[in-house]
Amino acid sequence: MDQKTFDVIGMTCASCAAHVEKVAASVSGVKEARVNLLKNSMEVDFDGNQKTLQDISAAVSKAGYEAQPRLEQKVAVSSEARATDAAQKEVESKKRQLIESLACAVPLFYIAMGDMLGWPVPPQLSGMRNMMNLALTELLLCIPILFINRHYFIGGFRSLIHGAPNMDALIALGSSASFAYSVVSLYQMANAFVAGDWTAAHIAMHGMYFESAGLILALITLGKFFEARAKGRTTGAIEALMNLTPKTAVVERDGKEETVSAADVHVGDILVVRAGSAIPVDGVVVEGESSVDESAITGEAIPVEKAVGAHVTGATVSVGGWFKMQAQAVGDDTTLAGIIRLVDEATSSKAPIERRADTIAGVFVPVVMVLALLTFVGWLFVFAPGDFVVALSHAVSVLVISCPCALGLATPTAVMVGTGLGASQGVLVKSAEALEGAAAATTVVFDKTGTLTEGKPSVTDVIATEGVETEDLIALAATLERKSEHPLAQAIVAYADMHSASVPATQTQGEKNAELTDFMQVVGGGLTATLAGSKIAAGNRRLMEQEGVDLGGLEASANTLASDAKTPLFFARDGKLVGIIAVADTIKPTSAKTILKLRAMGIQSIMLTGDQKTTAAVIGEKLNVDRVISDVLPSEKELQIRRLQESGENVIMVGDGINDAPALARADIGIAIGAGTDVAISSADIVLMKSDPTDVAGAIELSKATLRNIKQNLFWALFYNAICIPVAMGFLAPLGVTLNPMIGAAAMGFSSVFVVTNALRLRTWKPKEIDVSHVGSVETQVQSGFDAQSKPICTTAIPVIVPTPKERKERMEKKLNVEGMSCQHCVAHVTQALEAVEGVSRVEVSLEDASAIVEFDGAVSDEALIAAVKNAGYEASIA
Repeated sequence: MDQKTFDVIGMTCASCAAHVEKVAASVSGVKEARVNLLKNSMEVDFDGNQKTLQDISAAVSKAGYEAQPRLEQKVAVSSEARATDAAQKEVESKKRQLIESLACAVPLFYIAMGDMLGWPVPPQLSGMRNMMNLALTELLLCIPILFINRHYFIGGFRSLIHGAPNMDALIALGSSASFAYSVVSLYQMANAFVAGDWTAAHIAMHGMYFESAGLILALITLGKFFEARAKGRTTGAIEALMNLTPKTAVVERDGKEETVSAADVHVGDILVVRAGSAIPVDGVVVEGESSVDESAITGEAIPVEKAVGAHVTGATVSVGGWFKMQAQAVGDDTTLAGIIRLVDEATSSKAPIERRADTIAGVFVPVVMVLALLTFVGWLFVFAPGDFVVALSHAVSVLVISCPCALGLATPTAVMVGTGLGASQGVLVKSAEALEGAAAATTVVFDKTGTLTEGKPSVTDVIATEGVETEDLIALAATLERKSEHPLAQAIVAYADMHSASVPATQTQGEKNAELTDFMQVVGGGLTATLAGSKIAAGNRRLMEQEGVDLGGLEASANTLASDAKTPLFFARDGKLVGIIAVADTIKPTSAKTILKLRAMGIQSIMLTGDQKTTAAVIGEKLNVDRVISDVLPSEKELQIRRLQESGENVIMVGDGINDAPALARADIGIAIGAGTDVAISSADIVLMKSDPTDVAGAIELSKATLRNIKQNLFWALFYNAICIPVAMGFLAPLGVTLNPMIGAAAMGFSSVFVVTNALRLRTWKPKEIDVSHVGSVETQVQSGFDAQSKPICTTAIPVIVPTPKERKERMEKKLNVEGMSCQHCVAHVTQALEAVEGVSRVEVSLEDASAIVEFDGAVSDEALIAAVKNAGYEASIA
């Protein structure tokens, strides 16, 4: 199915939107239509046939509106930009309409009510003999108001002709009835004057409602003006982002700097960015360095240091330094364009709660018209028999007091403000469904690597032997590891560079100038080389044993590091231990706090990982998660999510990798870490630009705040009508409480203003600093994907996720001896290689035992398993 956006003209209320949506959805070839009253647009899922688009336009036109397919344009003039421009035009239009209306409405009200209120009125319009002058003056002042606001009558009567009455129909009927009856009364007064019957003329004059007919329109226009102003502010967050987009860029061409339009920048161009300048497009730094304020994109206030090779994002600002960058993404492909596109799609979608409001709006206006008719008949024949004026006044009050606009604006205004606010703080919500759905979460499942942890190894501990300086150990390790491409080696080199480790002071001048010789990678052990005549060795415990190195007092430290899920690497010179450097995939600083925040919100946390049970347990206990599920194959993550859902949990899945995509799609709400893969991001409902786990809690808070605001809006829209319509019908008349049509018109106009203003309160929302000091820790439940022994400790009953007895019975197991592994990354490589073998269902690799246990279904040959390990760069044999 294809999707197309239509611009819709002529909608004024929720009834209009519901009718247009129903008509478009009924066209053959259309799967679904979603109308956004706030943006005057419609998203249509259709069969891709161009004739279907023509049929949609024709059907909507027949219904009394206009719908035109939107031309594809650059994101700079996206739907959000259109909404902002349209809002500004609407404000200006309503402002002119209001001023012109008030120019006649104010004097009309003054002369009509002056005598009654004791105000000084021109003598030519006062007294019994000047009644005709007064009536004609009111008529002349009322007619321009009707003409200025003629669109209410055009749209209202057109909707009646098409059998789909809207808000304009209520206004048109109310104002027309008042005006028509006033004209009839004017003729009666003229006949009475001719006959010289002053009493009849005076009675006829009291039946004139020219001021009501005019002021109804003027007051409704006043409300519409304030509503238009408030609606324009709902796009403020996105408009602020768009305004940050630089208009020009400094491009280096033929060795010269040239200022060009940002739209003329092409992929591969070299751009020059100076301090204080906005970065025009996405790219990579090729020369220089700078501090960049990325708050516009990620919401993170602290500037980020950028050097050669660092990625920079368009619309962020260089606050210090100078650099050259190569453009990698321009125009619609930039990160900012993607953000605007995501928010545009979100504000065009419908939240589930909005569909209930649409159902009410679809029948609201016809019900009000029936109530107005019943009110008229009741007063004319029952409550005030024969009093046409009283009956008409109550009926007109019912028509003009009702406000389907407030009902139609309740949800889209809150969604637009909520998604725009989230985007400004680095939380991108892709749909209104996701914005509402996150509030219902009972369980958050986290992938470990890259989500709760940094996703890359880094140095955690440096322990030098007695008599060796720490700086000497770091420098020696970096000198040797620079020759290796192993991830652990790269982590040590990065650590050394970050700490500006120099050549050891204990080395002689000859050693400083010496190069490594006899460099060799020892399979399953580490590295050896010669430096200035000294033999250097770096690697695991096995290599140290081969080299005859005594670990001495550091053996206990190494064991402690290993039990803490860290990889200890030993360094020796000439057979003597120099020290240990431990490397691990470190936990993100905010991960543990995120778990506590979720627990404080009543949401349980689960860590889902392919790590072995022992390693996963250490990480889980550090994070204090409620539950850890380890030994999970990539293909089984989706299964784990499904089983949680089947147990009654509303699940949020948070991940960043390709293998997380099925689980993200399966979860009730999928949240992707912004630094993750494109596949994971495309499968998710919410994207966290800062890659900060804390934003998971923030996204849930935003969802709850938005849903709460929507419910408030819907309550007040319905409560307003539930209270005001009975009053307008005259239910409180016996108590002396009635509702003048003019007051009803003012109340009707301002009810929409109230709803939109309430939605705007969301703009002040910020993630709460939840007090987690009172949140107690839990005993983390750790279980393997195939371990049925553990029992959930969560308050919500969650079944232990294990295979059925039949599945266990059909599985076979085989053990392999694996040579060449030296760290947990080697373990991961072997695990992935074996998991890729068709038929393999589970792999458990042990670094200490240099072995792998493989479970598989059906027939898997020994040769296939051995070949998989060899292709990964290691040696294997069947045990």
